[in-house]
Amino acid sequence: MTPAIRAVGLHKRFGSLQALDDVSLDIQQGEFFGLLGPNGAGKTTLISILAGLTRADSGHAEIMGHDVRHDYRQARRALGVVPQELVYDPFFNVRETLRIQSGYFGLRHNDAWIDEVMHHLDLARHADKGTQSLSGGMKRRLLVAQALVHKPPVIVLDEPTAGVDVDLRRSLWEFIARLNREGHTILLTTHYLEEAEALCKRIAMLKAGRVVALDATRNLLRLTNEHCVSLRLAGGEPPEAWAMRMQAGNDGSWRVSFSDYAELETLLAALREAGLKVTEMQLQEPDLEDVFTDIMKRS
Repeated sequence: MTPAIRAVGLHKRFGSLQALDDVSLDIQQGEFFGLLGPNGAGKTTLISILAGLTRADSGHAEIMGHDVRHDYRQARRALGVVPQELVYDPFFNVRETLRIQSGYFGLRHNDAWIDEVMHHLDLARHADKGTQSLSGGMKRRLLVAQALVHKPPVIVLDEPTAGVDVDLRRSLWEFIARLNREGHTILLTTHYLEEAEALCKRIAMLKAGRVVALDATRNLLRLTNEHCVSLRLAGGEPPEAWAMRMQAGNDGSWRVSFSDYAELETLLAALREAGLKVTEMQLQEPDLEDVFTDIMKRS
């Protein structure tokens, strides 16, 4: 099967900055794929190349088998992009904006789908409002609607929930999950790693323009041997030998990472020797944030 997204040996430099350095990856049709990395890692540059907004210095990229340079029209028709920035035309209302967006793709009489998209994104009650009067969260919903208005098989979400409320986040993910179940391919970039862990079946991590990890989410979670324990203590402060490794929580607990359970026993023995009593202990398995931090340090 033709990959939904294919990037092969992409390089991109802006002056002295190497934004992408030999990036290659395939995203299969129907995947929910995560693209993670710190600020400046190259995520937005990669998305811009996929969308035809930026030209790679070398390498090539395809959307549903269509080269983003030589078959731009078909590649762009197969792609819907939700950008980070709130970009909107202040001279039209919500419905007009979506009709105009449909027209860019040669679609007429698209009102039934527009109504459905607005319904699922809670935009229907704002359909006749000017876009300049919308709140930040509603403008974010409008960006999502614009990306979906031509029913693209591939949807790119670039930080779609940045700065939005919990209700929007929940309703957005319910709608996007439904589209994924119906066969749409989703590429997500986010700094909310719990979202990526819950939603994405595979994840690529970028650092300084290079892919430093690419695997199924469940496999990435096995990469770190770091564990964490949260303790509540009675009888004083942790012994000096351990104090540097223990983080104090706002709720009076102490958090410490360890690599194996023998190390945890050493910690507990040190606490007992110091005359401290453990009143509560909770073991925490590593999550995607722990794995991400570990990989970024090692890379």
